[in-house]
Amino acid sequence: MTRLAQCILAPNPGPMTLDGTNSYIIATPDAAATVIVDPGPLDESHLAKLTARPVELILITHHHADHTEASAELHRRTGAPVRAADPAHCISGDPLTDGELIEAGGASIRVVATPGHTADSVCFELAEDRSMLTGDTILGRGTTVIIPPDGTLGDYLETLGRLGEFGALTVLPGHGPELPDLAAIASQYLEHRLARLDQVREVIAGLGRSVTVEDVAKAVYPDVRGDVKKAAQQSIRAQLDYLATE
Repeated sequence: MTRLAQCILAPNPGPMTLDGTNSYIIATPDAAATVIVDPGPLDESHLAKLTARPVELILITHHHADHTEASAELHRRTGAPVRAADPAHCISGDPLTDGELIEAGGASIRVVATPGHTADSVCFELAEDRSMLTGDTILGRGTTVIIPPDGTLGDYLETLGRLGEFGALTVLPGHGPELPDLAAIASQYLEHRLARLDQVREVIAGLGRSVTVEDVAKAVYPDVRGDVKKAAQQSIRAQLDYLATE
C-alpha cells in the first residue's frame, strides 16, 4: 500500500495467480471517487470491497481474465467507464494511449505502454506517489509468462529496458507483494531472460535446429511441476520465436 494506492487481494489463488490477483483502489484521502485498476474475478465479496467508495473510472493493465472478469459487472454497478489499451475491453471509455495522463481519484496517472507479456499490456505510473502499477509485466515474485503469439519476447525485453529508466519506483504488481525498486527488478528480470536465452542456445547447439519445444523445456526446466509445465513450454516457444529472428 502507498499513499495513493490500496491493494485488494482477490480470492483466486493458484499456480499462475500466486496469492491471487491484486486489484488496486487509487484515490487521495479526500477524493470524491476512486479509480479501480484490474477488478479481477467476478466474486461478490471482492466487488463489495472495490465499491466501498464511489468509483469514477476502471483501468485495465491487460486483457487476461483474472484481471478483467469483473469489469462489466463493476461498470454496471458504478457506471464508471472501463478503459484498456485493447478497445475490445473498453466499456463506455476510450482506449488507453501511451504517455496519456489521466486525472482521476484525485491522482495523476500516467499510462506506460509495456507490451511483451501481452500485446495490450500497460503499466500505470503514479509519479506523485513514486510508484508503478505493473500488472503482470513485473510480478511480486517469480517471473512473467510470455505466451505467443499475443506475447512476444522481443517486445518484453524492450519493455524491461524502458521500465528500468523510471528509477527506484515502488512496484505495485498484479500478483505477489510490492517491491521497492523498479529499476533494480527490471534489471534482474532482463538479466534472467538473457541468461535463459543463452541456455536455450546451448540446447539448440547440442540437439540441432530441429529441436522441439518439449525437448528444450525438458532440458531447461528439468524439475518443473506438472501444474506449470504448460507455462514453461509456452515460455520456451517465445524464446525459440525470438531466436529465430536473430
